[in-house]
Amino acid sequence: MKRMHCLVATLALFGSVAHAANSIDLSTYSVTGNYTLDSLGTMGLEASAVTYARDRSSLFFVGDEGEGVVEVSLTGQTLSSMAFSAWPATTRHNDAEGLTYLGGGVLVVAEERLQDAFQFNYVAGGSVSLANAPWASISDYAYANNGIEGISYDPRDGSFVSVRQDSPMEVRAGSLTFAAGGGISTMTPLFDASMLGVSTLSDVQTLSPIDALAGTAAADNLLVLSLGSQTLLEIDRAGNTLSRFDLAGITSQAIEGVTVDELGRIYLVAEDSGTPNSRLFVLSPVPEPETWAMMLVGLAGLAHRVRRRSV
Repeated sequence: MKRMHCLVATLALFGSVAHAANSIDLSTYSVTGNYTLDSLGTMGLEASAVTYARDRSSLFFVGDEGEGVVEVSLTGQTLSSMAFSAWPATTRHNDAEGLTYLGGGVLVVAEERLQDAFQFNYVAGGSVSLANAPWASISDYAYANNGIEGISYDPRDGSFVSVRQDSPMEVRAGSLTFAAGGGISTMTPLFDASMLGVSTLSDVQTLSPIDALAGTAAADNLLVLSLGSQTLLEIDRAGNTLSRFDLAGITSQAIEGVTVDELGRIYLVAEDSGTPNSRLFVLSPVPEPETWAMMLVGLAGLAHRVRRRSV
């Protein structure tokens, strides 16, 4: 029975994305999870960014007060946390708005106003001084509350994608080399982000981690989140919108972070927005008719093998 449940889940998730050579088609997605995130004093409040750790089968998120990073299960249960003991003296706000996982316990957090990214190794129950961590600058706009809102790692080539909130909105891509005292950045805008037709940019996620997209054009696509327009967009790297998901009916809380896992499930985090807790939402693709046919064939084969073993 356990094998049968696993087969159903796997076929349902893979079926909706495997056929899409150019797009994951967000119109096929629906909300399949809604979970409370622990406040952990105040570290877990104002969730502003989330990232998936494939080698840990977990999620990490940060709040925009910059107190630390929290590791949670895929259904939002707290697993551990790590405090940020110090930020560079050049920031007065510790505004953690971007987070991405590189693998092997290595994370990168982006500070909105400095527009800098800091690399560190996660240690459950530990702390890290970001003031002494290797870092690189994503852009050099003036210190303001409309800077870097999201960052995402592309595991295919080690590059990064980032988004700037507004004035101007930007989607940048390139490499970041982290070093003490400041590393090297080749991050440049991909296109005129005003063509996306949204009021702000709040986070970004590469789609290359989705296994079913390997070797397809869709692996180059990006998810771009807009809090101001309450919309999740799938775009290509020329700025063309390929599909969208309306977030307006999900929650009154401000959705500020997005990530994906290897099966194509999408995870969103929302600030507490006057409620006691931040929240985690999960979007999953709804199987299309051909996927149900695959599931039936697979289930029939599994049932046949089970019957043979029981004889």
